Amino acid sequence: MARSRLLPDNFTLYLIATVILASLFPAQGVFADALAWATKAAVSLLFFLHGAKLSRPAIFAGIGHWRLQLMVVATTFALFPLFGWALAPVLRPLVTPDLYTGVIYLCALPATVQSAIAFVSMARGNVPAAVCAASASTLLGVFLTPVALSLMLTQDAAMGDPLEAVGRISLQLLLPFVVGHLMRPWIAGFLQRRAVVMKVVDQGSILLVVYAAFSHAVVDGLWSQLPLSAMAGLLAVCALLLAVVLVLTAWGSRRLGFAKEDEIAIVFCGSTKSLITGVPMANVLFSASVAGAIVLPLMVFHQMQLMVCAVLAQRYARRADAPAAEVTGAAPALRR
Repeated sequence: MARSRLLPDNFTLYLIATVILASLFPAQGVFADALAWATKAAVSLLFFLHGAKLSRPAIFAGIGHWRLQLMVVATTFALFPLFGWALAPVLRPLVTPDLYTGVIYLCALPATVQSAIAFVSMARGNVPAAVCAASASTLLGVFLTPVALSLMLTQDAAMGDPLEAVGRISLQLLLPFVVGHLMRPWIAGFLQRRAVVMKVVDQGSILLVVYAAFSHAVVDGLWSQLPLSAMAGLLAVCALLLAVVLVLTAWGSRRLGFAKEDEIAIVFCGSTKSLITGVPMANVLFSASVAGAIVLPLMVFHQMQLMVCAVLAQRYARRADAPAAEVTGAAPALRR
């Protein structure tokens, strides 16, 4: 069982295929301009649907556990970025400058939603608190990610004005999310009956954005400027960051007296990073010429977190005092 979890899932294979397609046949000219508009529309639709899927009772069930929520927010937007920035003397020599900017960007991103909830459910942790923590992290990331990046990156990192970025991110991601959530009473049932369509929109939107980002990067010479040693260094950097945060969240949760179920929610919501938010946000925050290199660390970290957290969730689930699995609306797909 654990061995199968170490293999790439289908969505990861689609991502790899998309990168290869963009490398061989990058979008250029009029097609690239049309693709840019299509990606914006697809991402807005994606966040509209995610807002419609978000259950308000689940939010209220978890929001009362303020100590847990504060721990996840502090880990995601303070501890993680602090490590990425403080370890610069160790991390920077292992990768190229653009990849290191991507590592800093990775550290400042919000937590993933569906994967974190699925891991917490698999590990028999506090699922309502995880739903609240992961959802709140996504919404806070609209404001906190640009701010954190502006504090950690230099002016030559190809990042625009952070306040302007917050406005553009809010318009493209937050507004559709809120509108979708407000329309949930009327469309939630329809969406539940169209799970296959939801999956296609979900994964298709990310693949479209990845293709657009890597097309720009390939045209500007991404692969000719990226040595194999930098890719090996990137794997080491992502492994180090993930290991440090997993250890510290587990240790900190126990030191602060959290129950085991709460510790599980903190570990998985605090250590994971969102591909579904990170890829579109990179197109807003960074110039098209570097966006492909910026999201590459996120894609590597994404697969690494899925493999490691799946094994860790199984270890948590086998503990002697584990309660019966809670029935939730979270899908077990470990995509994001």
